Amino acid sequence: MSKPLTGVIIGAGHRSLLYASHALRHPDELTIVAVADPDPVRRQVAAEKYGLAPEQCYETAEQLAARPRFADVAINGTMDRQHVPTSLPLLEAGYDILLEKPISPTRDELLTLLAKVRETGRTLCIGHVLRYAPFYVAVKERLAAGEIGQLLSVHTHEMVSYHHMATAFVRGKWRRQDTSAPILLAKCCHDLDLLAWFCSGNAPQRVASFGSLSFFRPEAAPPGAGTRCLTDCPIEPTCDYSAHKHFIEMGLWRAYAWEPIEYLGDPTLEQKLESLRTDNPYGRCVWHCDNDVVDHQSVLVEFADGVTATHDLATGTSRPCRHVHLRGTHGELEGTMEDGRFVVRHHDVRKGSEYREELVDLSVSRDMHGGGDYRLVADFVRVVRGETPSLSSTNIMDSVNGHLIAYAADDALQTRRVVELATV
Repeated sequence: MSKPLTGVIIGAGHRSLLYASHALRHPDELTIVAVADPDPVRRQVAAEKYGLAPEQCYETAEQLAARPRFADVAINGTMDRQHVPTSLPLLEAGYDILLEKPISPTRDELLTLLAKVRETGRTLCIGHVLRYAPFYVAVKERLAAGEIGQLLSVHTHEMVSYHHMATAFVRGKWRRQDTSAPILLAKCCHDLDLLAWFCSGNAPQRVASFGSLSFFRPEAAPPGAGTRCLTDCPIEPTCDYSAHKHFIEMGLWRAYAWEPIEYLGDPTLEQKLESLRTDNPYGRCVWHCDNDVVDHQSVLVEFADGVTATHDLATGTSRPCRHVHLRGTHGELEGTMEDGRFVVRHHDVRKGSEYREELVDLSVSRDMHGGGDYRLVADFVRVVRGETPSLSSTNIMDSVNGHLIAYAADDALQTRRVVELATV
């Protein structure tokens, strides 16, 4: 294909616009020709960014999909529970889709979408950007080359910072399972996808899991804590979870914190403070929210070939990072993504020695997810154009298997049993 692909944006939020920005950086590869979003402010932002006329702006994905297909691809960045309902008509209409993770909060919905992909033969790429981060690409390359022999076990560990946890999973959109998804899907589906990717071609068979909501609950509130940081909390000046510190002083998570007043355009400091004092959900005390997702969880998986894998989620940590440790029959590999390096160890049975190790030092991009976001979109474009995909581009079943692990882990956590996974 010599012409750029044409694309539509479904849900003009942060992730969709980030993926769609490939059209601004590489106009020879992608052109955005429409947007669908119920929020008029977001529709207008997208229209201005991509030069869209009013007739190219739709309120819903259903309205857009009802027209005969007029673009090649759809970039779907709607909220979790809208992913499948908005994607089904797009697949039916003939669009290839880049869908933000997670695929769906429920197993039944995911299987419905998988059936539609198989029926239509369309490409569905999930926003598992960590596969494209240089760190994990290098890990996968070493694994695929057999440098540690046959894989025996995998351990991954995600540490979610105190401010990220408080913003997204205590105060924010992903705080409750009934309105979003279990935290393993909302936050760790990247990590579970990595487990499935490292074990690609082998389905997960059994899952166990343990965890709880221990800290971000009323019983754990410090003495004297109020219900809103800037209205009735005398300990706010010394609190690690102060909304004023996080969103005003440190300027963190602006896309989340100021979404309730984004209609103001560029809100003033006083407007931000007034929002936090009144009805902004991000101004609430982290110990007095309506959150119910766990704040720590461990998962154990057995794959069809006997490989075992574990994932640990720890939240409220000082430093956010992801760690991986692979063990094979002839060596091991261990490292932390944010450090941008890992070590490969092999046995060394010489006298006076025990093992030898190679340090692999990578250049880590400063953009989000270790540099994976933009590489994901570029690979999606290549796949749709029929060009050679990268090592990170895998069969949809790897993405599905990562989600099946998450559903099974949630079931195992609730029922306190080992869950057997059926073949799909």
